[in-house]
Amino acid sequence: MKPRLFSFDIFGTVVDWRRGLETDLQRIGFTLGQHGFDRIVDVQGADQQASFRPYREITARSLVSVLGVYPLDAERIGRELGRWPAFSDSAVGLAALMRLAPCVAMTNSDREHAGDVQEGLGLSLSHWICAEEVGLYKPDPGFWHAVSQRLDVPLDRSWWHVSAYADYDLEIAGALGLTRVFVERPHRRSGPADYTVRDLNELAQLAARTR
Repeated sequence: MKPRLFSFDIFGTVVDWRRGLETDLQRIGFTLGQHGFDRIVDVQGADQQASFRPYREITARSLVSVLGVYPLDAERIGRELGRWPAFSDSAVGLAALMRLAPCVAMTNSDREHAGDVQEGLGLSLSHWICAEEVGLYKPDPGFWHAVSQRLDVPLDRSWWHVSAYADYDLEIAGALGLTRVFVERPHRRSGPADYTVRDLNELAQLAARTR
């Protein structure tokens, strides 16, 4: 179906989550190791299902518990993660997609991260809706319902949700009736999707052909 709205997971799909975290950790003498990043992702996912706290705190807690990072260093990384680099295709791909339909960030992050991410991209998305704002973390379906209500858009196939994480993003998006787009980022978690693309430029080309 012709896309009327694109929503995006940000960290890991638009922003290079792993590379940004690795760089910050190297500056303070820590490394992720072979399985460190996946362990951090899993710890954060479990923490997000407990009582709500800002993502900067969840990030800090995961770095302390998994890697033993000093709390003050972990807190700084949590505050500044919006400065992590975007993937090389993200800015151009998003600009092309915004010519086709509104593009909304649907992100498990905080309000304070929005400005840094969009500054790094060199563009402003149509909307930035984050977990801190709605009081929920993906994969809670309430997040998608909150976006639907705020933007007055139906949960149907004309809404394309884009993520490199099929386990906590695309599974729920599909259950809600959305079109699922899986992006093959270096760190990804695979699963069923309606479309699979290498990057956001390929997605823009695909979406243009459906018009």
